[in-house]
Order: sequence, then C-alpha cells, then structure tokens
Amino acid sequence: MEINEKTIAEIMDKVKRTEAEIGKAIIGQKDIVRQVLIAVLAGGNVLLEGVPGLGKTQLVKTLARVAALDFSRIQFTPDMMPADVMGTNIIMKDDNGAARFEFQKGPVFANLVLADEINRATPKTQSALLEAMQEQTVTVGKTTYPLPQPFMVLATQNPIEMEGTYPLPEAQMDRFLFKLNVLFPSLEELRGIVDMTASNTTAELDKVLDGQSILEMRRMIREVPMARPVQDFALRAVMATHPESPEAPESARRYIRFGASPRAAQAIAAASRVRALMEGRYNVSFEDVRYVAYPALRHRFFLNFDAVSEGITADGLIGELLDLCMKV
Repeated sequence: MEINEKTIAEIMDKVKRTEAEIGKAIIGQKDIVRQVLIAVLAGGNVLLEGVPGLGKTQLVKTLARVAALDFSRIQFTPDMMPADVMGTNIIMKDDNGAARFEFQKGPVFANLVLADEINRATPKTQSALLEAMQEQTVTVGKTTYPLPQPFMVLATQNPIEMEGTYPLPEAQMDRFLFKLNVLFPSLEELRGIVDMTASNTTAELDKVLDGQSILEMRRMIREVPMARPVQDFALRAVMATHPESPEAPESARRYIRFGASPRAAQAIAAASRVRALMEGRYNVSFEDVRYVAYPALRHRFFLNFDAVSEGITADGLIGELLDLCMKV
C-alpha cells in the first residue's frame, strides 16, 4: 500500500477513532494517549512513569483491547527471576518414558507486553527484557525464538524516589523509544474518574486496529520523507546533549554527565514521521521533531549533581537545547 491523500486520511481516521475509544475508559491524559499511539506506529517501546493510581496500567490494557492485540501482563516483584519473564526449558517424558527438554514460553511471548512496575524487580530480571525489546527475539540456551509481530513493551514504573524501587540500567532505558511522565489529573479530570468509578459500569470498547493493520502502517510510515534541514535539526539536538561535543552549549557542558546515544536520533526520526501523518502531512516539520524530542530524549541523557542541586530538569534543558539548535 503506497502513501497518498487517501491513505493519510485513513491513518488519521484510525488514530482519531482509537483515541476516542481509549477515551471511553481513560479520563484525561490525551497527550499521553497520543504519544503512546505514536510509539505503537513507530514500532518502539514505552516507559510510563508516575505515582500509583494514575491509570498507567489501565491505559495499556485499554490499548490492547482497542488494537485487538494479544496481551500479556507481567507484575514485576523483587523475587522475580528472568525465567519467569522469558520462559524456560523443562524436562518432559514421552510415551516411552524417554526424557527430553521442551521450551515453555514465558509471558513475554505476546504482541503487547505490560511490564507493570518494572523497577520493582532487581536489575538482573529487568535486563532479561533487553534482547526482547531490541531484537524482538528470546534466546534460551542455544536456541533463539522469534517473538510474535507486532511486538512492543509498555512498562510502568514508580518514581525512583519511592521505597522498594531499583533504577533501570542505562542500557535498558535506551531501548525505550519514549519515556512519558504521567501527571496527576486536574480537578475536573479527577471528578470524572471518581464518577466513572462510582457508576460501576465497564466501558464498551470497539476494536479499531489489529496487528496486521499496525504492521502495514509501520511500512508506510518509513516512506515519509524528512528534509535534510529538518533531519539536521534533530541530529543537532542529539549532539547538543554531549558535553564533550563542539555543538554542546554551555548549559549542556555544565549540567549533563553523559549524552544520548544514536538510538535517540533514530527514535526522533521514526516518531516524527508518525506524528506528521497523524497531523495529515506527508512531510516531517520542525514542529514534529520538537514535539517528539521531549519523550525521546528525557531518559537518554543524564544530569550531574550540579543540575540536581540547582533544580534543573531534563525537559527544561531539552527545551533550551531545541531553541539553540533552531537558531543555527
């Protein structure tokens, strides 16, 4: 299927219908819902961070229903082992009594995997997801098993300041296309949440997407052109996060410990193409890059002690870097 005005309109329609269906079960958080959909169509993983009770788990479960995807939920706990996530070989006996090993698939073998409270598990178990998130395969022993397509991990985590959490390894953070900060609802949204809970009714959700349509849209999105000046803007923003780079401004050299990896540039390029089609355009704009740069970068560079002590935030620094890169 090639991209034309008709297919762009179809994608816009499916996105709007998907957002509307999710809105039946999720009060507010419209920007979070849109960014999750961008990640789904870009083929990336998402990390949702926020205090308990903000609907992070409900959002993922609702998305799985609306997108008609095979769904699996993994509740991470401190005593969980990697085999509990990936699966393991067990000894089976045939009718003749001969023993053999048989692989029992773990919950990671699904289209949409909810890694709930991922930072409650130890780093060893968190790292078990690395291969699945990057290569979309699972290796047990000497055998590699492909994961079902489409595949993506949506992980939730509590702020690391909360008791009983383990910070995610930098290598795993880099495997997330987006990190989304789920904020506390407004008074009006909180009223809607309470009313929905009190009504004791379950929203009837229609299926808008399916696995095959998601894969087709992903193929089309790769064809969206990105002009060289727009691409250079995205690349300069990534380079500006490296304090040792000639492109780094004074604020980056002062507050950043180490910068974003090349995956940040890949994430911005992929996500900005999706955002362009969602807005009904067959070209990536500077605004598309700016919109996706925040969730694509905020978890990929790390602030030093000076930044923390002076109250400098990752989002504030990203906004400053983007402004400076636009002036180049």
